[in-house]
Amino acid sequence: MAAKKNRASELDFLRGLALVMMLIQHIGYDLRYEFGLPVFGILETNWFWAFVHPVILVLFVGVSGTCSTFSNNNFKRGFKLLAVAAGLTFATFVATRFLSINCLIIFNVLHLLAISILLYAVVQYVEKKAKIRPAVTNMFLGFIGIYITAVGSTIENMNNATGNLLFLPVGFYIKNAPVVADYMHIFPWMGVFFIGCVFGRVCYPEKKSLVPANMKKLHKIGAPLEFMGRHSLIIYLAHQPIVYGILYLIFLVLGKTK
Repeated sequence: MAAKKNRASELDFLRGLALVMMLIQHIGYDLRYEFGLPVFGILETNWFWAFVHPVILVLFVGVSGTCSTFSNNNFKRGFKLLAVAAGLTFATFVATRFLSINCLIIFNVLHLLAISILLYAVVQYVEKKAKIRPAVTNMFLGFIGIYITAVGSTIENMNNATGNLLFLPVGFYIKNAPVVADYMHIFPWMGVFFIGCVFGRVCYPEKKSLVPANMKKLHKIGAPLEFMGRHSLIIYLAHQPIVYGILYLIFLVLGKTK
């Protein structure tokens, strides 16, 4: 109960908000591209991908970085998430290869977060063993975060195309690469994660919520999003199969499936 009491509900709220935005985007994608409805034309506008979509990713990845500063065992969290990400890749490979569902995921937000959490765990370990001052670690993480984010703004424009899939996580253009879904590369998003870590270390030194506990109305209003934020991994893994399944049944009943 104590852990729940001290939980930073505002971070759960922000992550839940990012999930809702992601759900709307994925529903729109399914309706427009999987079931052929002339809706959600916003998905084909440059301004959506330039200004709206990054907000979803910055919230989700940045808050994940901040939340990592609350954990006492990021090695355990990182390896657990890495196992889940590997399982997701295997499952989508099977679905793509044997069920003809084009949903192959090689490197997405789960892979990115798993590797980022493990790297942050290494930083924590070195900081503790070498007795490095927190301010020095913050400066290091901040510099690395800003650098990775800055490089990410130009890496897609580089003409260093390669055919080696090992470079896919970096963000390079891969020649003859298989069609992948939900792709998310290290540059710039690992930088956003590390910046989130710095934010958590500076703004949450006591690992407690910054929102006063007596603001009951505010907590009540945000409760649905906070719930989603607390269960973000489960919702992320389950939402697309559930959404697609429901839409498929609806269109099947209407006789409009492909």
